[in-house]
Amino acid sequence: MRKVSFFRSIHIKFVLIYVLLILIAMQIIGVYFVGKLEDRLVENFQNGIKGRIPLLEYNIKEEMNKDRTGEDVPPLEDEIRNILFDFTATDIAEVQVINNRSVIIGSSDPDNQGIVGQKIQNMMVKRTISSGEDLDKIQFDKKSEGRIWVVTSPITTNGEVVGAILLVAKIETVFEQLNEINNIFITGTLIAMFITALLGILLARMITRPIADMKKQATAMAKGNFSRKVRVYGNDEIGLLAQSFNHLTKGLQEAQATTEGERRKLSSVLSFMTDGVIATDRKGRVILINERAAEMLDVSRETVLSQPITELLELEEDYSFDDLLAEQESIVLDYSTKESQFILRANMSVIQRETGFVNGLIVVLHDVTEQEKLDRERREFVSNVSHELRTPLTTMRSYLEALSDGAIKDDELGPRFLDVTRNETERMIRLVNDLLDLSRMDSRNFTINPGWVNFISFLNQIIDRFEMTKEKYVYFKRLLPKESVYVEIDEDKLTQVIDNIISNALKYSPEGGTITFRVKLLDDHIEVSISDQGIGIPKDNLNKVFERFYRVDRARTRQLGGTGLGLAIAKEIIGVHGGDIWAKSQEGKGTTIIFTLPYDPVQEDDWL
Repeated sequence: MRKVSFFRSIHIKFVLIYVLLILIAMQIIGVYFVGKLEDRLVENFQNGIKGRIPLLEYNIKEEMNKDRTGEDVPPLEDEIRNILFDFTATDIAEVQVINNRSVIIGSSDPDNQGIVGQKIQNMMVKRTISSGEDLDKIQFDKKSEGRIWVVTSPITTNGEVVGAILLVAKIETVFEQLNEINNIFITGTLIAMFITALLGILLARMITRPIADMKKQATAMAKGNFSRKVRVYGNDEIGLLAQSFNHLTKGLQEAQATTEGERRKLSSVLSFMTDGVIATDRKGRVILINERAAEMLDVSRETVLSQPITELLELEEDYSFDDLLAEQESIVLDYSTKESQFILRANMSVIQRETGFVNGLIVVLHDVTEQEKLDRERREFVSNVSHELRTPLTTMRSYLEALSDGAIKDDELGPRFLDVTRNETERMIRLVNDLLDLSRMDSRNFTINPGWVNFISFLNQIIDRFEMTKEKYVYFKRLLPKESVYVEIDEDKLTQVIDNIISNALKYSPEGGTITFRVKLLDDHIEVSISDQGIGIPKDNLNKVFERFYRVDRARTRQLGGTGLGLAIAKEIIGVHGGDIWAKSQEGKGTTIIFTLPYDPVQEDDWL
């Protein structure tokens, strides 16, 4: 088990939690406290300034209303300046007096007396003169680089505004006091956080020590060691947890011993089973597979664990895992290839608790390749024979009903209908004879009567017979050796083989086509090939031409009287002679049937 890093340990988490709690609490308290304190200090400062404005307004109003017609009366500006000089204070930067024509008539700043007599441009003053309202705002002063509080108050006489007072106060001192208080608060917060961190470390050690001991015990249990016990440090919740952990260790030790015994029994049963067994968890992932199942599916037991069962059985396109859980019937798994046939039958069994909760699925695999092959061949054979017999019988019944209804008296239809029924009867006779031949071959009682025959002369005679009786214009091309070639064959049986091949070539050859006959002499056998220029055979179906009842074009073959058994019989006969037979074809360009026969030039010379 990998070691927990310092920043992920429970120690640091406890400390961080305590520190963060204190930090958050202090921040909340600080924000509320500082906000309220700032509002209170600003309000007190503003109230202190505003409390002095009415007296100043009264004095200025008295001077503005005084009669100044006498010669000894000083100018209004001088009286206003004297009043403003007496009004100075450390928190007041400047006080200006403006008449109702927006002209400055006094300033408390000795260095700013040049503005007296000038017209003021301050919008707050103009609004106060026009509306008679008190206005104030806090703004930043670029000269002092601090915040100032600007207040404008009207001067009224008999309800008429005769001027205004503009007062600029240094409110920055209030915010400097707030900064000092914030620094004190931050220092206290840091001290509290430090103390909290120390307490958190001590508390975390008290809690994590037994947890660390239980972690070591869990690691030992994971390795199969159940002898170690957790130390109990107290009777609190963690102590009770340690006691429960020790009880759990003892129970697991007993359960492991029981499970190990059952596992060995189950492993022995699975190892010696002839069927494949696969088990899954509740999500359909493979958790167990025996050797027989791995062999059937051609997989490694290590690689398929945790693989979805539908993917392992190649059923993901047709079934989901829920479908397999609900499947009552067995599923046929066809893993056949072009080279070999391999079919499995899978039976499903759901692993389910008494409460109905599904824990997984058991799949049992049976190899039913031979059984399925025999069943399929039997079904196909019965189906094909029934189909081949039904067609001529249906035709004969129709024509016989027509004849019985009076068509036999018709000089034109009667003979033609009789001729059709005769042809269908002969076709059934050929079919039955071919089936009897195949039955004899299958019974393994089939024997041949071989004799030495000049194969070139024998083949020429068969070709001549077909050339004399062919009904359409097809050119026969012979590429045969000129010398005699003697092979040991059964003439009747091999005549049947060649007749079937040439008949098929004539059926599928177009008018004006060519059928080519070749014989090649090889080391230990002769190779005979018969090629036509017919419709050809699809590449995927080329290996099926020697199966029973196979036809390239069923409708056309039936119309021409074929039974679909000729090449199957030919394969059996060639096999009995010790040769081999196969086909080559290209769609639209024709088909070549090739067979071989044993040939020994030395024995041929001795026989001659």
